[in-house]
Amino acid sequence: MEAMTYVDIMGLRILEPVTTATDLIVSAVCFYAFFRLLKKDRSELYFKYFNWFFLTMGLATAIGGLIGHGFLYAFSFEWKLPGWLTSMLSISLLERASIGYAKPLLKPKLRVFLDRANIIELLLFMTLTFSTLNFFFVEVHSAFGLLVVNTPLHLYVYWKTRSAGSKYMLVAISFAMFSAIFFMNEISVHKWFNYFDISHLLMAMGCWFFYQTAKKLRLRKSAYSYSY
Repeated sequence: MEAMTYVDIMGLRILEPVTTATDLIVSAVCFYAFFRLLKKDRSELYFKYFNWFFLTMGLATAIGGLIGHGFLYAFSFEWKLPGWLTSMLSISLLERASIGYAKPLLKPKLRVFLDRANIIELLLFMTLTFSTLNFFFVEVHSAFGLLVVNTPLHLYVYWKTRSAGSKYMLVAISFAMFSAIFFMNEISVHKWFNYFDISHLLMAMGCWFFYQTAKKLRLRKSAYSYSY
């Protein structure tokens, strides 16, 4: 196993500096998207959920970069939990944004089921993560949210309406999945540019496309099969 990389700046030790920096790049993209979207005059609830996704994901990756990597030596392992749990909340908010966006095209019983399942799913995976301190459940929750919830919803919306927002969402999910592939298979280039760093940069690209998604999420009135 390779020794952990670090830099020492005027006596301040930063572990895994590239990993910390790439986590903060993800945060920067998310915070940029959050503040830009905050200026939009949009009242739709799904749009607000999308913006909260950026805020929570930005916080999660900042916590993960600084506490989970850069300065982990100053904290116990349990301090990884705030970043993990916040990232799980962000994925659930992304699910709610997609559910809300697709609702006009869904039957009422399916809408209710998805709304309730979203809450149950989040509580279940948060409980498992908190009780086991195992990042595996964070990964499973993210994969479930992106592939089982978001992807089918946006494929359906795109099929029904040719929504530009749904098209960008599918591109964003593709970047997220490539990020997961590099992370799970530990595909590294160098000890100073490892699988964490590659997956973070792919995640940053994914978040940029999520931002493009949020800007374009509008359904034509004529496309609505059901009303709110």
